[in-house]
Amino acid sequence: MTNKMKIINLTQHMATPEQVAAGVVEPDDKSAVREVLTFGALPNAGEITRQANILTAMAAKYSQAMIGGAPYLMGPLEAALKASGIIPLYAFSVRESVEVTDPETGVVTKTQKFRHLGFIIGQVPGAK
Repeated sequence: MTNKMKIINLTQHMATPEQVAAGVVEPDDKSAVREVLTFGALPNAGEITRQANILTAMAAKYSQAMIGGAPYLMGPLEAALKASGIIPLYAFSVRESVEVTDPETGVVTKTQKFRHLGFIIGQVPGAK
């Protein structure tokens, strides 16, 4: 499978096994992606655009990118990716709650598991 058939993960989180099975791959430098996705102070429009362009450059050898993060970054990132011919994708998953009771103490532990079900293509208003 060439890079053009794979989906680069441009999110803070590592891809789940289900996402990997669907073709998601981690970038060569995941820490750089995390750094670009993180804003330590209130960003202005120029900074948001610059970060979107940096992420788009990281995805240049792919035809699709799984994105997610700060809502104010996603619109500009979608637009930058689409302008570069890269399809922006959002992961769709369901949250499953699991409660386990310790038989000795009676303590109930509740955990959340996210199960990946597919992708939703980003829709930039006015983009074709």
